Amino acid sequence: MSSPEVSSAIKAIETAPAADKPSRYNSLLQTVLKTSNSSNLAANLIAFASSLLGDPLGIVASRPLLAAFVEQFRKVEDADVKVEVGQQVLDLLAPKVVSYEEQDTQIKEILADAYEAQEDYRGSAKILQTITLDSSQRAVSNDDKAKIWVRIVRCYLEEEDPTSAFTYLNRVKNVIHSVQDKETRLMFQLSQARIHDSQRAFLDASQAYYTISLETVIAEEERLHGLSSAIVCAVLAPAGPQRARTLAKLYKDERAHQVEEFSILEKMFLDRLLSPAEVKAFSEKLQPHHLAKMSDGSTVLDKAVLEHNLLGASKLYNNIGIDQLGELLGVDADRAEDYAAKMLEQGRLAGYIDQIDRLIFFEGEGSGERKTGHAERIVGKELRKWDANVQGLAEEVERVTTMIQNQYPEFYATQMVH
Repeated sequence: MSSPEVSSAIKAIETAPAADKPSRYNSLLQTVLKTSNSSNLAANLIAFASSLLGDPLGIVASRPLLAAFVEQFRKVEDADVKVEVGQQVLDLLAPKVVSYEEQDTQIKEILADAYEAQEDYRGSAKILQTITLDSSQRAVSNDDKAKIWVRIVRCYLEEEDPTSAFTYLNRVKNVIHSVQDKETRLMFQLSQARIHDSQRAFLDASQAYYTISLETVIAEEERLHGLSSAIVCAVLAPAGPQRARTLAKLYKDERAHQVEEFSILEKMFLDRLLSPAEVKAFSEKLQPHHLAKMSDGSTVLDKAVLEHNLLGASKLYNNIGIDQLGELLGVDADRAEDYAAKMLEQGRLAGYIDQIDRLIFFEGEGSGERKTGHAERIVGKELRKWDANVQGLAEEVERVTTMIQNQYPEFYATQMVH
């Protein structure tokens, strides 16, 4: 409840002549801000706004008064007061929002700031969603729309809700081509990267983070952070030719040695096996969603390291027993065989599995193309060998025939006649 002094002042203004009201409302607002304490500031501001919006002053007189209120309200430091007052004022404005659309938007932005100060990012997103962006009362540019939508995206990402974030990211995509503000465009790129990251599309996320790291408009520290995030996502990506190309690009960047993740990047680029100690040290720097458990009980990092070490083993051995491979990877034989089979089938590893002798044969680099099955691979391999042998035999016959022609031309001529 408002203080007695403020209540009395409001009653005096409401009964005063219309010509005196604007100056008296302005004077009261300054008094409220200067004399109110933390316990009654919210109540006094709500009482002031209720009187102002309920007074039959008319839009011409009340709009500049409300604009002045919003400007002073923005300066209030207490986030709890902003939330309490902001919600009440928005309720008061709701029936007449068409007349005060600009002030309504500003209060919602102030309220969103307050929610974020309280780390209530979902609350901030919800209030930003109510801002009118298709208005007949005021012009809303694509830059303004994109700025609001990108902010909503970032709030949902803070709440680990990539699905809701993706909905608003798609709205930004429709207008980003015409957005001029560099900061908004950069935030859009960052949001894209974070959504790819949260959805475990790590190769796409790595590329998006790397693009941000090349932006000269941001500080060097932020660029290095983008490079660091790009390396993390590349490490977590499924092992194979695509990831190898991404690792090569990052490793060759002259800034790579400046980030903490360089050592693991180097080992992965050079196809060296990773030790449990190195993996543990790297895991301590990851985000919670990077360490979330999957259906088989392993984390994204566990899977990435296992696949990388499996790929590294293919560089060291022509073939290896399934049991021995399991020991090398630190998992049981069945799991080692399962991972190898998936990588072979997806074309991320080249070779085949002999399940009778329990051996895995490696055949160089994976093509990156999905295979249709083991039988087809074996048949294709044998056909290629047959074709190569036939070609070799034909070339050898031609070579011998040429030698006979050169050494014994007369004999060759008589044979050709017959």
